[in-house]
Amino acid sequence: MNLKLSNGTEIPAVGLGVWQVEDGAQTERAVSAALEAGYRLIDTAQGYGNEASVGKAIRESGIPRAEIFLTTKFLPAEDDPFVEAEKSLERLGTDYLDLYLIHWPQGGPTWAWPGMEKVSAAGLSKGIGVSNFSAAELAELAKVSEIPAAVNQVYFSPFAYRRALLDAGNEAGLITQAYSPLGTGEHLTDPVVGRIAEELGRTPAQVLIRWGVQKGLSVIPKSVNPERIQKNFAVFDFELDDAAVATLDALDTTGGTTESNENKWW
Repeated sequence: MNLKLSNGTEIPAVGLGVWQVEDGAQTERAVSAALEAGYRLIDTAQGYGNEASVGKAIRESGIPRAEIFLTTKFLPAEDDPFVEAEKSLERLGTDYLDLYLIHWPQGGPTWAWPGMEKVSAAGLSKGIGVSNFSAAELAELAKVSEIPAAVNQVYFSPFAYRRALLDAGNEAGLITQAYSPLGTGEHLTDPVVGRIAEELGRTPAQVLIRWGVQKGLSVIPKSVNPERIQKNFAVFDFELDDAAVATLDALDTTGGTTESNENKWW
């Protein structure tokens, strides 16, 4: 299942995130397991320190590069998105990215965008977007952008159901992408999620990921366990009914905020 981006390309509805996955064999094994299980979206970042391992696993998979949607993110502590994109491509061992995101709005939401547009114009990335941007920051960016952001990647789950931010993204014509949809594992033991999972004969992770898919999100759970990686992708052969979705919606602790983060680190 894919979602259409504003630039005309498609992004898979479920992918693998590799935040906090150790560079080297651990990252290579996780990416290899994901690709073998059918994932075609891999999400990394300059700040993760594992781009080289992601690239190696992609090359060694034997899957044509054109069939894989590859995302990395500009670390805004650096000065120039274009220069850093070139470095990422070298580490990843590829000629282009499918998506290049500003990792967070450090220094304000607009200063890096001309460099991001330069990356797009040079063909270094098919799409450009942002991460950890609030609705207000998306609006500020829209006022100065010639190329609109295709994606806003944020912390999103039933427990962080940022309805107003999702609505703002939809109105702006971008796809909202959910990172840490399992709450870095915390949500897997929630009794409400567990009850729904038991009723459906599914895992709690599958319920949480499926909820995101049904909200129209692209969802990027992280795991290094091959069995869990496989199970996390098996979410396209069932649906949550309206009652289950409403029950999960009610777990929100954000008040349906327009904000991307409760505690900003920049």
